[in-house]
Amino acid sequence: MKKASFEPIINEKCHVLILGTIPSEESLRKQQRYGHKSNQFWKILFALFEKPLPEAYADKVSILEENNIGIWDVLESCEGQGSLDSNIKNERPNNFKKLYKKYPQIKYIFFTSQKAEAFYRKYVGFDKDKVYVTLPSPSPANARMRLDEKIEKWHILLSTVQSCIEP
Repeated sequence: MKKASFEPIINEKCHVLILGTIPSEESLRKQQRYGHKSNQFWKILFALFEKPLPEAYADKVSILEENNIGIWDVLESCEGQGSLDSNIKNERPNNFKKLYKKYPQIKYIFFTSQKAEAFYRKYVGFDKDKVYVTLPSPSPANARMRLDEKIEKWHILLSTVQSCIEP
């Protein structure tokens, strides 16, 4: 099955960019990032900012805009059965050179999985002027870690966002 990434959710105030690998089949079907009901991405994000998790997707996305967080995918397209990163083949990366040219203020890159980091390393490479952090995956496939443990590990994202707020 051929899969394609969504456009980034980003603005000129974003200093932080969260990168997944590529949307899951359920996310593509719903046309919503992290759309699988078992994916914990939105639960983690709203817990970090101590806000109740809304039902509507537009309300979920608003927390990104309110906190100047961008999200995108490392891969522009790939093939593979199911939604596991281990099934990805014939991958093609997104154009980060173009993204960073348009948004040069992005300094902090957070990966939502080790596979996202590996693809980024392979196709984009690390820039000495950026900070890179790999977070525990919010995917239901990462069942070895409880939600509260993931939230604790994701706190580095919250402290980074808070440090980027202009006085």
